[in-house]
Amino acid sequence: MKKKRVVIGGFLIIVVALLLEACILKYVNDKNAYRTSKVLADRVVTVLKKNEESRSELIQSLKDDYIVRAKFVSYIVDAKPQVEQDVAELTKIAEEMSIDEIHLFDESGCIYSGSLPKYFGYTFDSGEQMQYFKPMLTDKELTMCQDITPNTAEGKKMMYAITWNEDGTKMIQVGIEPKRLLKEIKQNNTSRVVADMPVYEGMEIFVADAQSKVIEGATNSRQRGKTLDEIGIVTDPDNQMGMFVSNVDMDGKRCRCTMRQDDQYIVAVTVENSFYLQSSLFAILIVGVYLVLASGCMIYMLSQVMKEKYEKEKLIYTSNTDELTRCLNRRAYEADMKQFNPASEWVYISMDLNGLKRANDSFGHAAGDELIRAAADCMKGCFHECGKVYRIGGDEFVVILTGQIQQLEALLREFDHCVAGWQGELIDSMTISYGYVGSFEQRWDSMADVSKAADARMYEKKEQFYRENGVKRRGE
Repeated sequence: MKKKRVVIGGFLIIVVALLLEACILKYVNDKNAYRTSKVLADRVVTVLKKNEESRSELIQSLKDDYIVRAKFVSYIVDAKPQVEQDVAELTKIAEEMSIDEIHLFDESGCIYSGSLPKYFGYTFDSGEQMQYFKPMLTDKELTMCQDITPNTAEGKKMMYAITWNEDGTKMIQVGIEPKRLLKEIKQNNTSRVVADMPVYEGMEIFVADAQSKVIEGATNSRQRGKTLDEIGIVTDPDNQMGMFVSNVDMDGKRCRCTMRQDDQYIVAVTVENSFYLQSSLFAILIVGVYLVLASGCMIYMLSQVMKEKYEKEKLIYTSNTDELTRCLNRRAYEADMKQFNPASEWVYISMDLNGLKRANDSFGHAAGDELIRAAADCMKGCFHECGKVYRIGGDEFVVILTGQIQQLEALLREFDHCVAGWQGELIDSMTISYGYVGSFEQRWDSMADVSKAADARMYEKKEQFYRENGVKRRGE
Protein backbone atom coordinates (compact mmCIF):
# COMPACT_ATOMS: atom_id res chain seq x y z
CA MET A 1 0.00 0.00 0.00
CA LYS A 2 2.82 2.37 0.88
CA LYS A 3 4.59 1.58 -2.38
CA LYS A 4 1.38 2.32 -4.30
CA ARG A 5 1.06 5.69 -2.58
CA VAL A 6 4.70 6.47 -3.39
CA VAL A 7 4.15 5.61 -7.07
CA ILE A 8 1.00 7.76 -7.23
CA GLY A 9 2.82 10.60 -5.49
CA GLY A 10 5.71 10.33 -7.94
CA PHE A 11 3.29 10.38 -10.88
CA LEU A 12 1.56 13.49 -9.54
CA ILE A 13 4.93 15.21 -9.05
CA ILE A 14 5.86 14.45 -12.67
CA VAL A 15 2.52 15.80 -13.93
CA VAL A 16 2.88 18.99 -11.88
CA ALA A 17 6.50 19.42 -13.03
CA LEU A 18 5.51 19.00 -16.69
CA LEU A 19 2.64 21.49 -16.32
CA LEU A 20 5.02 23.94 -14.68
CA GLU A 21 7.55 23.42 -17.48
CA ALA A 22 4.81 23.98 -20.08
CA CYS A 23 3.88 27.27 -18.39
CA ILE A 24 7.52 28.35 -18.24
CA LEU A 25 8.06 27.41 -21.90
CA LYS A 26 4.94 29.35 -22.91
CA TYR A 27 6.18 32.40 -21.02
CA VAL A 28 9.67 32.13 -22.53
CA ASN A 29 8.29 31.49 -26.03
CA ASP A 30 5.94 34.47 -25.76
CA LYS A 31 8.86 36.65 -24.68
CA ASN A 32 11.01 35.32 -27.54
CA ALA A 33 8.18 35.84 -30.03
CA TYR A 34 7.70 39.41 -28.81
CA ARG A 35 11.43 40.10 -28.94
CA THR A 36 11.76 38.64 -32.45
CA SER A 37 8.65 40.46 -33.68
CA LYS A 38 9.87 43.75 -32.20
CA VAL A 39 13.26 43.36 -33.90
CA LEU A 40 11.59 42.65 -37.26
CA ALA A 41 9.14 45.53 -36.90
CA ASP A 42 11.91 47.94 -35.89
CA ARG A 43 14.05 46.74 -38.76
CA VAL A 44 11.25 47.23 -41.32
CA VAL A 45 10.56 50.74 -40.04
CA THR A 46 14.27 51.59 -40.02
CA VAL A 47 14.74 50.41 -43.61
CA LEU A 48 11.64 52.26 -44.78
CA LYS A 49 12.79 55.47 -43.05
CA LYS A 50 16.25 55.16 -44.54
CA ASN A 51 14.76 54.59 -47.97
CA GLU A 52 12.63 57.71 -47.55
CA GLU A 53 15.69 59.70 -46.53
CA SER A 54 17.76 58.23 -49.35
CA ARG A 55 15.01 58.94 -51.87
CA SER A 56 14.65 62.52 -50.71
CA GLU A 57 18.40 63.08 -50.83
CA LEU A 58 18.62 61.53 -54.28
CA ILE A 59 15.74 63.61 -55.63
CA GLN A 60 17.30 66.81 -54.30
CA SER A 61 20.63 65.83 -55.82
CA LEU A 62 18.99 65.18 -59.18
CA LYS A 63 17.09 68.46 -59.00
CA ASP A 64 20.34 70.39 -58.46
CA ASP A 65 21.96 68.49 -61.35
CA TYR A 66 19.04 69.02 -63.73
CA ILE A 67 18.91 72.75 -62.98
CA VAL A 68 22.62 72.98 -63.81
CA ARG A 69 21.95 71.20 -67.11
CA ALA A 70 19.08 73.56 -67.91
CA LYS A 71 21.32 76.56 -67.29
CA PHE A 72 24.05 75.04 -69.44
CA VAL A 73 21.63 74.57 -72.35
CA SER A 74 20.57 78.19 -71.84
CA TYR A 75 24.18 79.34 -72.18
CA ILE A 76 24.58 77.33 -75.38
CA VAL A 77 21.40 78.77 -76.93
CA ASP A 78 22.48 82.32 -76.01
CA ALA A 79 25.96 81.72 -77.38
CA LYS A 80 24.66 80.10 -80.60
CA PRO A 81 21.44 81.87 -81.55
CA GLN A 82 21.29 79.77 -84.75
CA VAL A 83 20.38 76.59 -82.76
CA GLU A 84 17.31 78.18 -81.19
CA GLN A 85 15.05 77.08 -84.05
CA ASP A 86 17.12 74.09 -85.16
CA VAL A 87 15.44 70.92 -83.90
CA ALA A 88 18.30 68.69 -85.07
CA GLU A 89 20.91 70.75 -83.24
CA LEU A 90 18.83 70.86 -80.07
CA THR A 91 18.37 67.08 -80.28
CA LYS A 92 22.13 66.67 -80.66
CA ILE A 93 22.77 68.91 -77.63
CA ALA A 94 20.25 66.82 -75.64
CA GLU A 95 22.03 63.60 -76.55
CA GLU A 96 25.44 65.04 -75.66
CA MET A 97 24.16 66.15 -72.23
CA SER A 98 22.16 62.95 -71.53
CA ILE A 99 18.92 64.89 -71.64
CA ASP A 100 15.71 63.36 -73.00
CA GLU A 101 13.90 66.59 -73.90
CA ILE A 102 14.67 70.29 -74.47
CA HIS A 103 11.85 72.85 -74.63
CA LEU A 104 12.08 76.58 -75.26
CA PHE A 105 9.29 78.76 -73.81
CA ASP A 106 8.58 82.36 -74.72
CA GLU A 107 7.80 85.00 -72.15
CA SER A 108 4.12 84.05 -72.14
CA GLY A 109 4.92 80.45 -71.20
CA CYS A 110 4.35 78.79 -74.60
CA ILE A 111 6.68 76.21 -76.18
CA TYR A 112 7.90 77.62 -79.46
CA SER A 113 10.95 75.41 -80.07
CA GLY A 114 12.80 72.38 -78.76
CA SER A 115 14.01 68.88 -79.51
CA LEU A 116 10.46 67.48 -79.82
CA PRO A 117 8.24 69.47 -82.22
CA LYS A 118 5.16 67.50 -81.08
CA TYR A 119 5.14 69.54 -77.90
CA PHE A 120 5.20 72.94 -79.71
CA GLY A 121 2.30 75.08 -78.62
CA TYR A 122 1.90 73.59 -75.16
CA THR A 123 1.66 76.24 -72.45
CA PHE A 124 1.75 76.38 -68.68
CA ASP A 125 -2.02 76.12 -68.81
CA SER A 126 -2.02 72.89 -70.84
CA GLY A 127 -2.21 70.59 -67.83
CA GLU A 128 -1.64 70.12 -64.15
CA GLN A 129 1.91 69.00 -64.67
CA MET A 130 2.80 72.12 -66.67
CA GLN A 131 0.95 74.48 -64.37
CA TYR A 132 3.58 73.71 -61.77
CA PHE A 133 5.93 76.14 -63.60
CA LYS A 134 3.57 79.18 -63.81
CA PRO A 135 5.50 81.00 -61.03
CA MET A 136 8.30 81.39 -63.60
CA LEU A 137 6.21 84.00 -65.42
CA THR A 138 6.30 86.41 -62.50
CA ASP A 139 9.90 85.93 -61.32
CA LYS A 140 12.71 85.82 -63.87
CA GLU A 141 15.26 85.09 -61.15
CA LEU A 142 13.50 81.83 -60.37
CA THR A 143 14.70 78.34 -61.31
CA MET A 144 12.50 75.30 -60.71
CA CYS A 145 12.73 71.54 -60.86
CA GLN A 146 9.73 69.27 -60.62
CA ASP A 147 9.52 65.96 -58.73
CA ILE A 148 8.91 62.81 -60.72
CA THR A 149 5.57 63.48 -62.37
CA PRO A 150 3.71 62.02 -65.39
CA ASN A 151 4.04 64.55 -68.18
CA THR A 152 1.00 66.20 -69.72
CA ALA A 153 1.26 64.76 -73.24
CA GLU A 154 1.97 61.05 -72.59
CA GLY A 155 1.80 60.43 -68.86
CA LYS A 156 5.45 59.35 -68.91
CA LYS A 157 7.26 59.75 -65.57
CA MET A 158 9.70 62.61 -66.01
CA MET A 159 11.57 65.28 -64.08
CA TYR A 160 11.63 68.76 -65.60
CA ALA A 161 14.00 71.64 -64.72
CA ILE A 162 13.52 75.19 -66.07
CA THR A 163 15.44 78.48 -66.00
CA TRP A 164 15.36 81.91 -67.68
CA ASN A 165 18.13 82.76 -70.12
CA GLU A 166 20.62 85.50 -69.37
CA ASP A 167 18.62 88.42 -70.83
CA GLY A 168 15.23 87.13 -69.66
CA THR A 169 13.69 86.72 -73.13
CA LYS A 170 12.98 83.00 -72.98
CA MET A 171 12.86 80.01 -70.70
CA ILE A 172 14.80 76.82 -71.28
CA GLN A 173 13.40 73.58 -69.91
CA VAL A 174 15.09 70.19 -69.88
CA GLY A 175 13.24 66.93 -69.27
CA ILE A 176 14.93 63.79 -68.03
CA GLU A 177 13.53 60.36 -67.28
CA PRO A 178 15.20 59.56 -63.91
CA LYS A 179 15.85 55.90 -64.65
CA ARG A 180 18.33 55.41 -61.85
CA LEU A 181 15.99 56.98 -59.31
CA LEU A 182 13.02 55.01 -60.63
CA LYS A 183 15.02 51.80 -60.39
CA GLU A 184 16.09 52.58 -56.83
CA ILE A 185 12.53 53.46 -55.81
CA LYS A 186 11.34 50.21 -57.32
CA GLN A 187 14.01 48.30 -55.41
CA ASN A 188 13.31 50.08 -52.16
CA ASN A 189 9.53 50.29 -52.18
CA THR A 190 7.60 48.94 -49.24
CA SER A 191 6.64 45.69 -50.88
CA ARG A 192 10.23 44.91 -51.84
CA VAL A 193 11.51 45.79 -48.37
CA VAL A 194 9.03 43.47 -46.65
CA ALA A 195 9.52 40.67 -49.19
CA ASP A 196 13.27 40.70 -48.50
CA MET A 197 12.85 40.42 -44.72
CA PRO A 198 13.98 37.05 -43.29
CA VAL A 199 11.14 35.31 -41.47
CA TYR A 200 10.59 31.83 -40.05
CA GLU A 201 7.78 29.54 -41.09
CA GLY A 202 4.67 30.56 -39.19
CA MET A 203 5.66 34.26 -39.13
CA GLU A 204 4.23 37.02 -41.34
CA ILE A 205 5.05 40.73 -41.74
CA PHE A 206 2.53 43.33 -42.91
CA VAL A 207 3.17 47.03 -43.59
CA ALA A 208 0.09 49.23 -44.00
CA ASP A 209 -0.54 52.91 -44.47
CA ALA A 210 -1.22 54.49 -41.08
CA GLN A 211 -4.29 56.37 -42.32
CA SER A 212 -6.02 54.02 -44.76
CA LYS A 213 -4.85 50.75 -43.11
CA VAL A 214 -4.25 49.39 -46.65
CA ILE A 215 -1.46 46.83 -46.79
CA GLU A 216 1.38 48.11 -48.99
CA GLY A 217 3.81 45.29 -48.34
CA ALA A 218 3.58 41.76 -46.96
CA THR A 219 5.66 38.62 -46.86
CA ASN A 220 2.55 36.95 -48.31
CA SER A 221 2.06 38.92 -51.53
CA ARG A 222 -1.59 37.84 -51.79
CA GLN A 223 -2.42 40.11 -48.85
CA ARG A 224 -1.24 43.30 -50.56
CA GLY A 225 -4.02 45.75 -51.31
CA LYS A 226 -6.26 44.45 -48.52
CA THR A 227 -6.86 46.31 -45.28
CA LEU A 228 -5.63 45.08 -41.92
CA ASP A 229 -9.24 44.62 -40.78
CA GLU A 230 -9.96 42.36 -43.75
CA ILE A 231 -7.22 39.89 -42.79
CA GLY A 232 -8.21 39.89 -39.11
CA ILE A 233 -5.78 42.44 -37.65
CA VAL A 234 -7.67 45.10 -35.74
CA THR A 235 -5.73 48.15 -34.62
CA ASP A 236 -6.34 49.36 -31.09
CA PRO A 237 -7.77 52.89 -31.09
CA ASP A 238 -6.29 53.47 -27.64
CA ASN A 239 -2.77 52.72 -28.93
CA GLN A 240 -2.29 55.02 -31.87
CA MET A 241 1.46 55.15 -31.46
CA GLY A 242 4.13 52.76 -30.21
CA MET A 243 4.30 48.99 -29.80
CA PHE A 244 1.49 46.75 -28.56
CA VAL A 245 0.56 43.05 -28.64
CA SER A 246 -2.76 41.31 -29.29
CA ASN A 247 -4.14 37.90 -30.28
CA VAL A 248 -5.72 37.59 -33.73
CA ASP A 249 -7.29 34.90 -35.92
CA MET A 250 -5.89 34.66 -39.45
CA ASP A 251 -6.98 32.01 -41.94
CA GLY A 252 -8.36 29.92 -39.10
CA LYS A 253 -5.09 30.07 -37.14
CA ARG A 254 -4.62 31.70 -33.77
CA CYS A 255 -1.70 34.13 -33.89
CA ARG A 256 0.11 36.50 -31.59
CA CYS A 257 0.35 39.89 -33.29
CA THR A 258 2.92 42.55 -32.42
CA MET A 259 2.17 45.95 -33.97
CA ARG A 260 4.23 49.10 -34.26
CA GLN A 261 2.51 52.25 -35.40
CA ASP A 262 3.74 55.74 -36.23
CA ASP A 263 2.41 58.62 -38.30
CA GLN A 264 3.25 56.89 -41.61
CA TYR A 265 3.15 53.14 -41.18
CA ILE A 266 1.55 50.32 -39.24
CA VAL A 267 3.91 47.35 -39.10
CA ALA A 268 2.35 44.07 -37.90
CA VAL A 269 4.33 40.90 -37.22
CA THR A 270 2.24 37.77 -36.59
CA VAL A 271 3.48 34.52 -35.09
CA GLU A 272 1.31 31.40 -35.11
CA ASN A 273 0.70 29.99 -31.63
CA SER A 274 1.95 26.66 -32.94
CA PHE A 275 5.27 28.29 -33.93
CA TYR A 276 7.06 27.01 -30.83
CA LEU A 277 4.76 24.00 -30.27
CA GLN A 278 7.02 21.35 -31.80
CA SER A 279 10.12 22.46 -29.92
CA SER A 280 8.09 22.84 -26.70
CA LEU A 281 6.65 19.33 -27.03
CA PHE A 282 10.13 17.96 -27.68
CA ALA A 283 11.47 19.76 -24.60
CA ILE A 284 8.56 18.53 -22.48
CA LEU A 285 9.14 14.99 -23.76
CA ILE A 286 12.83 15.13 -22.83
CA VAL A 287 12.05 16.50 -19.37
CA GLY A 288 9.24 13.96 -18.99
CA VAL A 289 11.58 11.06 -19.78
CA TYR A 290 14.17 12.49 -17.40
CA LEU A 291 11.61 12.90 -14.63
CA VAL A 292 10.30 9.36 -15.15
CA LEU A 293 13.81 7.95 -14.94
CA ALA A 294 14.69 10.15 -11.97
CA SER A 295 11.42 9.27 -10.23
CA GLY A 296 12.01 5.59 -10.93
CA CYS A 297 15.46 5.81 -9.35
CA MET A 298 14.08 7.80 -6.40
CA ILE A 299 11.22 5.34 -5.90
CA TYR A 300 13.68 2.45 -6.08
CA MET A 301 16.00 4.08 -3.54
CA LEU A 302 13.05 5.04 -1.36
CA SER A 303 11.71 1.52 -1.53
CA GLN A 304 15.10 0.20 -0.49
CA VAL A 305 15.19 2.64 2.44
CA MET A 306 11.63 1.73 3.38
CA LYS A 307 12.46 -1.95 3.04
CA GLU A 308 15.47 -1.51 5.28
CA LYS A 309 13.36 0.48 7.74
CA TYR A 310 10.64 -2.16 7.59
CA GLU A 311 13.16 -4.92 8.20
CA LYS A 312 14.58 -2.97 11.12
CA GLU A 313 11.12 -2.31 12.55
CA LYS A 314 10.22 -5.94 11.96
CA LEU A 315 13.34 -7.02 13.78
CA ILE A 316 12.56 -4.67 16.66
CA TYR A 317 8.94 -5.83 16.68
CA THR A 318 9.98 -9.48 16.61
CA SER A 319 12.53 -9.01 19.36
CA ASN A 320 9.96 -7.19 21.54
CA THR A 321 6.89 -9.30 20.72
CA ASP A 322 5.79 -12.59 22.18
CA GLU A 323 5.39 -15.04 19.32
CA LEU A 324 2.39 -16.93 20.76
CA THR A 325 0.22 -14.00 21.95
CA ARG A 326 1.58 -11.05 19.88
CA CYS A 327 1.85 -9.12 23.15
CA LEU A 328 4.99 -7.32 24.20
CA ASN A 329 7.51 -9.80 25.68
CA ARG A 330 9.70 -9.74 28.75
CA ARG A 331 12.52 -8.02 26.90
CA ALA A 332 10.22 -5.11 26.01
CA TYR A 333 8.87 -5.09 29.57
CA GLU A 334 12.33 -4.79 31.14
CA ALA A 335 13.34 -2.07 28.65
CA ASP A 336 10.19 -0.05 29.39
CA MET A 337 10.60 -0.46 33.14
CA LYS A 338 14.08 1.07 33.00
CA GLN A 339 12.62 4.21 31.42
CA PHE A 340 9.35 4.29 33.35
CA ASN A 341 8.75 7.25 35.65
CA PRO A 342 7.05 6.13 38.90
CA ALA A 343 6.04 9.74 39.57
CA SER A 344 3.72 9.79 36.53
CA GLU A 345 0.09 8.65 36.54
CA TRP A 346 -0.30 4.88 35.99
CA VAL A 347 -1.83 1.59 37.09
CA TYR A 348 0.24 -1.60 37.23
CA ILE A 349 -1.77 -4.85 36.90
CA SER A 350 -0.16 -8.24 37.50
CA MET A 351 -2.17 -11.12 35.93
CA ASP A 352 -1.87 -14.89 36.04
CA LEU A 353 -3.93 -17.68 34.46
CA ASN A 354 -5.56 -20.14 36.84
CA GLY A 355 -5.23 -23.87 36.12
CA LEU A 356 -2.81 -23.70 33.20
CA LYS A 357 -0.75 -26.72 34.40
CA ARG A 358 -3.90 -28.81 34.86
CA ALA A 359 -5.06 -27.89 31.34
CA ASN A 360 -1.68 -28.88 29.89
CA ASP A 361 -1.66 -32.20 31.77
CA SER A 362 -5.30 -33.04 31.00
CA PHE A 363 -5.79 -31.75 27.45
CA GLY A 364 -2.29 -31.18 26.14
CA HIS A 365 -0.15 -28.18 25.47
CA ALA A 366 -2.42 -27.11 22.61
CA ALA A 367 -5.12 -26.48 25.16
CA GLY A 368 -2.68 -24.55 27.34
CA ASP A 369 -1.66 -22.43 24.36
CA GLU A 370 -5.32 -21.78 23.63
CA LEU A 371 -5.81 -20.49 27.17
CA ILE A 372 -2.74 -18.24 26.98
CA ARG A 373 -3.85 -16.75 23.63
CA ALA A 374 -7.38 -16.23 24.91
CA ALA A 375 -6.12 -14.45 28.02
CA ALA A 376 -3.89 -12.18 25.88
CA ASP A 377 -6.78 -11.39 23.51
CA CYS A 378 -9.01 -10.33 26.40
CA MET A 379 -6.28 -8.13 27.85
CA LYS A 380 -5.48 -6.47 24.53
CA GLY A 381 -9.14 -6.04 23.70
CA CYS A 382 -9.88 -4.24 26.96
CA PHE A 383 -6.65 -2.34 27.69
CA HIS A 384 -4.84 -1.65 24.39
CA GLU A 385 -6.26 1.89 23.99
CA CYS A 386 -5.00 3.07 27.34
CA GLY A 387 -1.90 0.99 28.04
CA LYS A 388 0.45 -1.87 27.16
CA VAL A 389 0.12 -5.64 27.66
CA TYR A 390 3.23 -7.74 28.38
CA ARG A 391 3.65 -11.54 28.64
CA ILE A 392 6.59 -11.92 31.02
CA GLY A 393 6.36 -15.68 31.66
CA GLY A 394 4.42 -18.82 30.78
CA ASP A 395 1.07 -17.70 32.16
CA GLU A 396 2.21 -14.42 33.72
CA PHE A 397 1.10 -11.09 32.24
CA VAL A 398 1.53 -7.44 33.16
CA VAL A 399 -0.73 -4.60 32.04
CA ILE A 400 0.46 -1.01 32.55
CA LEU A 401 -2.23 1.61 32.08
CA THR A 402 -1.19 5.22 31.48
CA GLY A 403 -4.55 6.52 30.24
CA GLN A 404 -8.17 6.47 31.38
CA ILE A 405 -7.08 5.84 34.97
CA GLN A 406 -10.37 7.29 36.19
CA GLN A 407 -12.26 4.52 34.29
CA LEU A 408 -10.17 1.74 35.89
CA GLU A 409 -13.12 0.01 37.55
CA ALA A 410 -15.12 0.04 34.34
CA LEU A 411 -12.17 -1.36 32.42
CA LEU A 412 -11.73 -4.17 34.93
CA ARG A 413 -15.45 -5.02 34.81
CA GLU A 414 -15.25 -5.18 31.01
CA PHE A 415 -12.21 -7.44 31.32
CA ASP A 416 -13.94 -9.75 33.81
CA HIS A 417 -16.96 -9.94 31.52
CA CYS A 418 -14.72 -10.82 28.55
CA VAL A 419 -12.94 -13.60 30.51
CA ALA A 420 -16.18 -15.02 31.89
CA GLY A 421 -17.80 -15.14 28.48
CA TRP A 422 -14.95 -16.91 26.74
CA GLN A 423 -15.31 -20.47 25.47
CA GLY A 424 -12.63 -22.24 23.50
CA GLU A 425 -12.45 -25.28 21.24
CA LEU A 426 -10.35 -27.39 23.63
CA ILE A 427 -11.20 -25.69 26.92
CA ASP A 428 -14.66 -24.63 28.01
CA SER A 429 -13.68 -21.67 30.21
CA MET A 430 -10.86 -19.80 31.83
CA THR A 431 -10.20 -17.66 34.88
CA ILE A 432 -7.52 -15.10 35.53
CA SER A 433 -6.31 -13.80 38.85
CA TYR A 434 -4.96 -10.26 38.98
CA GLY A 435 -3.81 -7.64 41.40
CA TYR A 436 -3.09 -4.00 40.74
CA VAL A 437 -1.46 -0.98 42.31
CA GLY A 438 -1.63 2.63 41.18
CA SER A 439 0.45 5.75 41.31
CA PHE A 440 -2.36 7.35 43.31
CA GLU A 441 -1.83 4.99 46.30
CA GLN A 442 1.53 6.29 47.51
CA ARG A 443 4.87 7.58 46.36
CA TRP A 444 6.72 4.59 44.92
CA ASP A 445 10.52 4.43 45.05
CA SER A 446 10.97 2.05 42.12
CA MET A 447 9.05 -0.11 39.69
CA ALA A 448 10.45 -3.16 41.41
CA ASP A 449 8.47 -2.21 44.52
CA VAL A 450 5.42 -1.69 42.32
CA SER A 451 5.86 -5.12 40.74
CA LYS A 452 6.21 -6.84 44.09
CA ALA A 453 3.13 -5.13 45.50
CA ALA A 454 1.02 -6.04 42.47
CA ASP A 455 2.27 -9.65 42.47
CA ALA A 456 1.43 -9.98 46.13
CA ARG A 457 -2.13 -8.81 45.54
CA MET A 458 -2.43 -11.08 42.52
CA TYR A 459 -1.31 -14.14 44.54
CA GLU A 460 -3.79 -13.28 47.25
CA LYS A 461 -6.55 -13.40 44.67
CA LYS A 462 -5.14 -16.62 43.28
CA GLU A 463 -5.14 -18.28 46.73
CA GLN A 464 -8.66 -17.08 47.24
CA PHE A 465 -9.70 -18.64 43.91
CA TYR A 466 -8.16 -21.98 44.86
CA ARG A 467 -9.83 -21.98 48.27
CA GLU A 468 -13.21 -21.09 46.88
CA ASN A 469 -12.98 -23.79 44.20
CA GLY A 470 -11.52 -26.48 46.49
CA VAL A 471 -8.34 -26.84 44.48
CA LYS A 472 -5.03 -27.44 46.10
CA ARG A 473 -2.25 -25.26 44.69
CA ARG A 474 0.27 -28.06 44.62
CA GLY A 475 -1.99 -30.36 42.70
CA GLU A 476 -3.22 -27.86 40.20
